[in-house]
Amino acid sequence: QVQLVESGGGLVQAGGSLRLSCAASGSISSINAMRWYCQAPGKQRELVAVITRTGSTTYADSVKGRFTISRDNAKNTVYLQMNSLKPEDTAVYYCNADILRVGSIGSYWFWGQGTQVTVSS
Repeated sequence: QVQLVESGGGLVQAGGSLRLSCAASGSISSINAMRWYCQAPGKQRELVAVITRTGSTTYADSVKGRFTISRDNAKNTVYLQMNSLKPEDTAVYYCNADILRVGSIGSYWFWGQGTQVTVSS
């Protein structure tokens, strides 16, 4: 019954900003790492950023200095603040969370539905 629901995508001009949100809900015991991936047409899904439960972050080289991943543990939500957007950032962005479900002994990777980000030149 665990679900991740994404929001915040859209169309923006180069140099603009967007903030993506991904909220987890359901029978959740705890959430470990949360991640953002992107997938452009014809390309593999690529890791954009990772944040641990305690707030340690890692970024792909292509987004360092422009994107910021954060989380609100009380809301079971992860965010991706995207600044200085470039046309090459255009992709579907997927959130991911490593979640321990109530009554389970191990965690499992859950995925959001994806949200389209389009950056015009």
